[in-house]
Amino acid sequence: MAEDSFTLGGHKFHSRFILGSGKYSLELIDAAVRYAEAELVTVAVRRANTKEKENILDYVPKTVTLLPNTSGARTAEEAVRIAHLAKALGCGDFVKIEIMRDSKYLLPDNNETIRATEILAKEGFVVLPYMYPDLYAARALVDAGAAAVMPLAAPIGSNKGLATKEFLQILIDEIDLPIIVDAGIGKPSEACAAMEMGAAAIMANTALATAGDVPLMASAFRDAIRAGRKAYLSGLGRVLRRGAAASDPLTGFLHD
Repeated sequence: MAEDSFTLGGHKFHSRFILGSGKYSLELIDAAVRYAEAELVTVAVRRANTKEKENILDYVPKTVTLLPNTSGARTAEEAVRIAHLAKALGCGDFVKIEIMRDSKYLLPDNNETIRATEILAKEGFVVLPYMYPDLYAARALVDAGAAAVMPLAAPIGSNKGLATKEFLQILIDEIDLPIIVDAGIGKPSEACAAMEMGAAAIMANTALATAGDVPLMASAFRDAIRAGRKAYLSGLGRVLRRGAAASDPLTGFLHD
C-alpha cells in the first residue's frame, strides 16, 4: 500500500492512533508510542503536574506531537485561557477543545465548543474540537476554522463502543475534514469498524489504560486500525438486501 497519511494544521501524521492520556502512566504512554505507534498524545493542562514526583511531559518522547486539551473548561472563555496557558508552557499550537458543563454524563457542549474554536482558530491554533456528533454543529465547526472534528462514539470512559455509529457515518460522509472518533471506543474491533466507515483516526484512552496487558492491547489497536483503514481503502464488498449469492456459478447439482 502506498504511503497513507493524514494532515492536521499542515502537520503530516502516519499513525492513525491517538492516545488520550487522562489515565496516564509511564507504561501507558510507552506502550501507546512503542506498540500502537502513536504520534499524537493529549495532555490535560490542569493535570500536567499533579503528582509530586511525576510530570506527564517527562513521559512523552520528543518525537511525539503534544495535543493539550482544555479538560475542566465549562465555557469557551475558560477553554481559551487553558489553550493560552498550554502554549505558554511550550506545548505548541495544537489544542483539543473539551468543554463540558455536565458532570454526570460528561457530554461536550457543542455551542461553547464552536465559540472557542472560532476564537482560537483566528489566533492561529490548530484546533481539534471534541463534540457530540451533530451535523449542524460539525458544519459550524468547519466554518469556525477547526482542523478536524472529534465526535464521541459513546460517553467518555464508558468503553461502550460505537453507540453513535449512524451519526458518525453522517459526519464522515458530509464533513470535508478529518473525522477522528473520540471517546467510548472499548475494543480493537470497534476501532476497526470505525476505520472501515471512513474515519481518519481513532483516539482511545480507557480501553488501553484498563486492559490487563497494556502493551498487548496497544498493539491490538494498532493492527485493528490498520486493518480497518485497508478495508476502507479497498472498497468493502457488496451487501445483499435479501437472499444469497453463490461464490461459484451454479451450473448444476450432482443429481442433474
